[in-house]
Amino acid sequence: MEFRDYYKVLGVERAASADQIKAAYRRLARKYHPDVSKEPNAEARFKEMQEAYEVLKDPEKRAAYDELGANWKAGEQFRPPPDWGTGFEFSGGAGHAGGAGHAGGAGHAGGAGRAAGARRGAGRSGWSGAGAEDGAFAEQDFSEFFSSLFGGGSPFARGGGGAARDHHARVGLELEETYRGTTRTLELRRPEVKPDGSVELRTHTVRVTIPPGVTEGQLIRLAGQGAPAAGRGQAGDLYLEVHVQPHRLFALEGRDVTLTFPVAPWEAALGASVTVPTLGGSVEMHIPAGAQSGQSLRLRGRGLPGQPPGDQYVQLKVVLPPASSPQAKALYEEMRGKLDFDPRANLSR
Repeated sequence: MEFRDYYKVLGVERAASADQIKAAYRRLARKYHPDVSKEPNAEARFKEMQEAYEVLKDPEKRAAYDELGANWKAGEQFRPPPDWGTGFEFSGGAGHAGGAGHAGGAGHAGGAGRAAGARRGAGRSGWSGAGAEDGAFAEQDFSEFFSSLFGGGSPFARGGGGAARDHHARVGLELEETYRGTTRTLELRRPEVKPDGSVELRTHTVRVTIPPGVTEGQLIRLAGQGAPAAGRGQAGDLYLEVHVQPHRLFALEGRDVTLTFPVAPWEAALGASVTVPTLGGSVEMHIPAGAQSGQSLRLRGRGLPGQPPGDQYVQLKVVLPPASSPQAKALYEEMRGKLDFDPRANLSR
């Protein structure tokens, strides 16, 4: 997909104030609103403007977009980085954390559910009158570019759940850290609106203890670490949403992990005892005779810790040795002549 320059869409400079962005949007909306415009591309142009304004009117989305967009130009082929959104702290609660943290400290993991309250709904479909006032958006019709950055899987797809003084951030963890637990000092960037309407990213640090066994999307609540309350009111909480970074060996689903494990043809055919890596260290596993490529073997309790612990699934992948020498070619020729084997026999049934 192509990178979209939202400032160019609205015809404003990157340093434009919130009032300038709003004025530019309303001026263009009056020109291109499908109910009144005679332009042949009015509907597409209006939708494009809505999308740009949805991002640039929101200080937090705008700050994130600005940081990302510094290295991209309109029309360039684009894919969001795998750690997109990690390290940003923004307002809006995370809904139900599923457990309580302790004030001023590291908190502990809540329920395994995702931050449902931190998701924005699809928005209202259709147009909202010729005035095109703020908020008349049909987000389900926005571009693939918008969805990849601010759609349902993004930490910036905020909804109305949670108290206004609660904050939310995404923390990226290595799979090994989720297995054994860790203590991390996180550097979070919080977008703040200055008196002139511009947005500034302010950085602060928090120290958090990650317990063993946290899973993708799980929330960790830091009590009292959100926005301060007015007067003598209680400060909000900071909810950290766990994002488990891709691992070179293991795939994670809930508390279970899957490993694709290469085996030689004779190991699969005759059976073998092999050494298999797990998150807790290497273990011995028996491959039964007659195993097939794609077959999964389960190592109970070798996934992420918890109640109950997850399992590790070892998916066998039969790897053929190359016929790269005269001896290897001769062995394959001998097998072809002596074995009554048709790998496609089931296709004719």
